[in-house]
Amino acid sequence: MDEMLEDGEEAGAELLEWTVAADEAKARIDKYITDRLPEGISRSQVQQWISGGHVTVNEQPVKANHKLVEGEQVTVRVPDLSAVEIEPENIPLNIVYEDADVIVVNKARGMVVHPAAGHSSGTLVNALMHHCTDLSGINGELRPGIVHRIDKDTSGLLMAAKNDKAHASLSAQLKNHTVTRKYIALVHGNIEHDHGTIDAPIGRASQNRKMFTVTDRNGKRAVTHFAVTERFGDFTVAELRLETGRTHQIRVHMKFIEHPLVGDPMYGRVRAKASFVKGQALHAAILGFEHPTTGEYMEFEAPIPDDMEQELHALRNR
Repeated sequence: MDEMLEDGEEAGAELLEWTVAADEAKARIDKYITDRLPEGISRSQVQQWISGGHVTVNEQPVKANHKLVEGEQVTVRVPDLSAVEIEPENIPLNIVYEDADVIVVNKARGMVVHPAAGHSSGTLVNALMHHCTDLSGINGELRPGIVHRIDKDTSGLLMAAKNDKAHASLSAQLKNHTVTRKYIALVHGNIEHDHGTIDAPIGRASQNRKMFTVTDRNGKRAVTHFAVTERFGDFTVAELRLETGRTHQIRVHMKFIEHPLVGDPMYGRVRAKASFVKGQALHAAILGFEHPTTGEYMEFEAPIPDDMEQELHALRNR
């Protein structure tokens, strides 16, 4: 599930943990957990996890009607989907590079990267499982080969590991911030500075736990560098380079500086929809890393998709 795997961070943890805040006390634990999970995971599914012993409070099992107390530690050990639930699917892939160790794909907008409970088909993992027979097994059945991810409605470059040695190498590079990740974004407003850095911690939003926000409360350090490439007065095109990789990092940071992504359904402006892009106008354009076996630095670039090109063409010719 997307919230368990931060954009650009190592894919591995199957553990979710929260500390109950004062304004969250007295909530039923099944509702509390459901509100913090991606869409597609129902309250009844969470209740099954609770009855199955996958949920603890202060390291003790509880019932679904347990009323939370401020300061309690909630832990969810998300069970893997069974092998039968995740089947290889013959879904076309735009493969940019492939060898015995790694595969780089240009993901289409609208494709989910990896399956989650309640959403086990049509994902990049399903497609990779059909195309490759040798994906890394470090992450188990749920996310074979996946080292990092990009959001469903973000297009662009993504790498996957085809063996465990490659997976370990790519994950270490991500943790050490040596992977090059550059995005192209169309945002609202006129960014005045030609370039700059947003260094602001990101954590879950208290009012909507499916969203993220800039916050010092349980926030993790997040750094995004930006450079303006084109201005249209009320819109700006920027190249954004990730130093860290938090969930929804670019989307949250651009909202924080009051230049949200055009078309972003979660962090964008109300009633301000893009004409051609369905989802946020964000594209992972450049991906660079050291090859896991040869040590050679490799960099790949994917042109912006047709829908973003149409959006920019309309702005240039209005």
